[in-house]
Amino acid sequence: MNAMKKMTAIAMATMLSMVLFAGMASAHVTVWPKATTQGSYEVFSVRVPSESENVTTKSVQLTVPDAVKVSRVEPKAGWTYAIEQNAEGGITKVTWTSEGEGLKQTEFTEFRVSGKVAEDATELLWKAYQTYSDNSVVEWIGAADADYPASVTTVSPGAAEGDGHHGAAASSDAAAEEEETGGDSKLPLILSIVAVALAALAAVRSFAGKK
Repeated sequence: MNAMKKMTAIAMATMLSMVLFAGMASAHVTVWPKATTQGSYEVFSVRVPSESENVTTKSVQLTVPDAVKVSRVEPKAGWTYAIEQNAEGGITKVTWTSEGEGLKQTEFTEFRVSGKVAEDATELLWKAYQTYSDNSVVEWIGAADADYPASVTTVSPGAAEGDGHHGAAASSDAAAEEEETGGDSKLPLILSIVAVALAALAAVRSFAGKK
């Protein structure tokens, strides 16, 4: 019976850690999709949550990795954007600025850009700078285990050939949206699984007690 109690306590601790981890992970500025292929045309979505109390997110600046050539920025209602370019005319930075109050602590939004991934790319490191209404700046530029990590997109070989690249952009974007939506819905599924496991443990415990 002591072993049963210990297993129940471990399951509860695991469920709590999952909830806490999901909350921390969701607060990061991230770029989707998390995986793409060399030479492909891709739509990248920059997901920006606002997490500071009593202030709002007023602007977000994204540094474009050298291994991707961004050519277009999607307009977003309520926000303006400005681009910086290199000598060859390539977009190196995009800054979105709110025309209104900005994002409150319980809000998030997404910004989208499209471009072509380099043929020899292995990963895309996206550095972002989030500015709040009190002029404080959170720099999302750290390593994966840092408090404020940069978002990374892994790149695999095997992009489609010819005009198929352009067609792949729409499907990749749809996959990215599905992945993002799926990521948000995983927590309820995990909690449901844990709840079922706990119910099973309780049933076993009850049955053992009757014996």
